[in-house]
Amino acid sequence: MLRGINRQNIFYDDEDYQRFVQVLLQMVYPTDELTGNPLPAHCIFYAYCIMSNHVHLLVRESSESLASVIKRIGVTYAQYFNKKYTRYGHLFQDRFRSEPVNDSAYFFTLLQYIHQNPVAAGLSADVASYRWSSWSEYEMAGADVPKICNTNHVLKRMSIADLRALVNTLLPETESILDYDFGNSFKTDEEVIGFISGRFGVDPINVQRLSRDIQDEILCYSKKFGATIRQLVRLTGIGYSIVQRA
Repeated sequence: MLRGINRQNIFYDDEDYQRFVQVLLQMVYPTDELTGNPLPAHCIFYAYCIMSNHVHLLVRESSESLASVIKRIGVTYAQYFNKKYTRYGHLFQDRFRSEPVNDSAYFFTLLQYIHQNPVAAGLSADVASYRWSSWSEYEMAGADVPKICNTNHVLKRMSIADLRALVNTLLPETESILDYDFGNSFKTDEEVIGFISGRFGVDPINVQRLSRDIQDEILCYSKKFGATIRQLVRLTGIGYSIVQRA
């Protein structure tokens, strides 16, 4: 996982998301800078999801180490971002975070989790509706178009129908898939607003107009999602003690 420094947004418009997709393609289809001849893939991707302030990748080392691949990705995108937005310095927070995938069960859990990120954040009604993940590559597995992910590796082990059913079966909210992305991890205001609006159909500022039971339900689930107490106080206008007790 790569996260923006200070958890700031690192994607603001479609051009930013598209640029990052191109960077991932360059990792899979690199070319020699002098001759333009194709080179061996730097790595193999199985899934990705690009969110407003972080990116998830399910990746396997190939011709380069994971650290080298992530450095290539980070430097290339940061150069584009800093030039576009006239900024300087680091764009990504600390070192990337990673966990080894040692068995197929965990592999498919991560595949499920990564594609569900936008749904869990309230940014998309379902997996297929989100534009900036690898799910469309699985749906178009037979199409003759350049792909970032090695979908064949996955679809040899699970049919597209079964995989579709898997990624659309939501993981339990309390299940810790990646320790650094659950529990006390900070969510941006945009993510919290999207979660409350998407899941409960109400703007955060209007939560205070609802009955106390419904308020408590929304606040409780928002805290489980990763919103902080002070963040919810600010976004909803509800008192600190009420948010704390919910």
